[in-house]
Amino acid sequence: MLLLRGCHSLTRFGPRSIQRHQVVPAVAPCAVRLCSSSGGGGDDQRSYQRSPSLTWTHGLAGLLAGTGAVLAYGLHQHKAEQVDTIGAQSSSLPIFSQEEVTKHRSLEDGVWVTYKGGVYDITEFVAMHPGGDKILLAAGGAIEPFWALYAVHNQEHVLEMLSGYKVGELSAEDRKKQQAVKSSDPYSSDPERHPVLRINSLKPFNAEPPPEILSDSYITPPAFFFKRNHLPVPQVDPASYQLHVEGLPGGSLMLSLQDLKTRFPKYTVTATLQCAGNRRSEMNKVKQVKGLNWGIAAISNATWSGAKLRDVLLAAGYGPNVAQWAQHVQFEGLDADVTGTSYGASIPLNKAVSEDGDVLLAYEMNGEELPADHGFPVRVVVPGTVGARNVKWLGKIIVSADESGSHWQQNDYKGFSPGTDWDTVDFKSAPAIQELPIQSAITTPADGAVVDRSEEEVTVKGYAWSGGGREVVRVDVSLDGGKTWHVARLRTNDKGQAAEPSPPPGRAWAWKLWEVTAPLPTEAQELEIVCKAVDNSYNMQPDTVAPTWNLRGVLSNAWHRVKVTIREDEEEE
Repeated sequence: MLLLRGCHSLTRFGPRSIQRHQVVPAVAPCAVRLCSSSGGGGDDQRSYQRSPSLTWTHGLAGLLAGTGAVLAYGLHQHKAEQVDTIGAQSSSLPIFSQEEVTKHRSLEDGVWVTYKGGVYDITEFVAMHPGGDKILLAAGGAIEPFWALYAVHNQEHVLEMLSGYKVGELSAEDRKKQQAVKSSDPYSSDPERHPVLRINSLKPFNAEPPPEILSDSYITPPAFFFKRNHLPVPQVDPASYQLHVEGLPGGSLMLSLQDLKTRFPKYTVTATLQCAGNRRSEMNKVKQVKGLNWGIAAISNATWSGAKLRDVLLAAGYGPNVAQWAQHVQFEGLDADVTGTSYGASIPLNKAVSEDGDVLLAYEMNGEELPADHGFPVRVVVPGTVGARNVKWLGKIIVSADESGSHWQQNDYKGFSPGTDWDTVDFKSAPAIQELPIQSAITTPADGAVVDRSEEEVTVKGYAWSGGGREVVRVDVSLDGGKTWHVARLRTNDKGQAAEPSPPPGRAWAWKLWEVTAPLPTEAQELEIVCKAVDNSYNMQPDTVAPTWNLRGVLSNAWHRVKVTIREDEEEE
């Protein structure tokens, strides 16, 4: 674990009218540890170090701003002794009314919050909060509604930290008033998910299917399609749904779901979506990074249907004159955090309006209406582009001279040098990820699998895909770590179905599944199976992870490797 030293030099914000009750004396004078989350918390489950000067900008994403990048704070390496139970009544502490607590809503007056009947002065913690001053939104009131947005708060060490800031108890009368108003869980209306999914975080929900399921179907069933949510899934009434299109000479255009279905031709595109953090777990083996610990299955393939974004923009007044000043098309989702900040992203204008760009405002997935987790009733599908730009639950489209100002466009989903750390990173220095690099992975056999020598051969399966519409033309597979190679057979269909026709140049939006069967090496006791893909621009995957490592753990596309043990026949032993 990494330590953030120098906490004794933290700036004090104004005088204290109440002496803080030091339940956890180790917290304030000692180092604060940034620790990894062990389970399915928010996006940030890996530790990283910040400088003692507390320059948290860029590196620490907002917990309450809904970045999906959530850090868990830990305690000092010495285990603190907890005297009081969080929220428990203590006769040694003063009693405050809600009116008195409400007076403390600024750094000048102190920042107080309540939690389960306890009163806490968190003024000194504001500078250390991973979400920055968003924590001030809870000042003077109950913190439970804000904590409900991210499950990372519901961890023992977070509660222990809070206990160190306890200054009193809420009056019995105001306790009863708080209990009468139940804080709602913003995730309570999230849809049910298939139990086979491997969960990376519950709130917001992020999960991937077992890898072997991916190679079972060329078109991924929605239930198994990887889930990447940054915020709670919004409840949208299709009857009252309105899509706002802004920034064009004709003024704002509002379209209902029925408008999209009846006023514009329906197009269908088969396209693969991949999270920028797919295969991040392999980067974590080199050095811990910030982000969800995705395996190899944060990628899926589906058939999407809807109106072309180009057609909608033309109807809203787009013309050649617009291209003289506009460069981007921004998207805003209907998913929002407690501050009302919605998920947002943007793509280049030329991609949005290109006849060959195939950008859809999709309302169907695999021939059915979009499932809730995948953007019902309307989402953007930007073929060949990182999943982060494929905004779900689409509420607004803005044609602009500027990129989206969203956190996820400006301060996330960017790649950096392996030598860049959280003390030196400048997010403005790198472009937002759009097209993704060549990718492939082995879905079966799994790492650590055992094959019998008597089988004499092994079958290896996987997927391959390249961003920007570049077609995968070859996948090479090795059983001996890259010394010798076999060329895999590619397929664009499921068994018994006709193969997809070869796509036009620059419009290969869908992955290819691949398979190779090779004899087991005679003398080998262990196989190191490796795959690497090549696209029609002859882009190839790097052979190792380390040179591509970056602090955010994105763009992980090195040769994929699994080790398999060969079990000898008993009679031979």
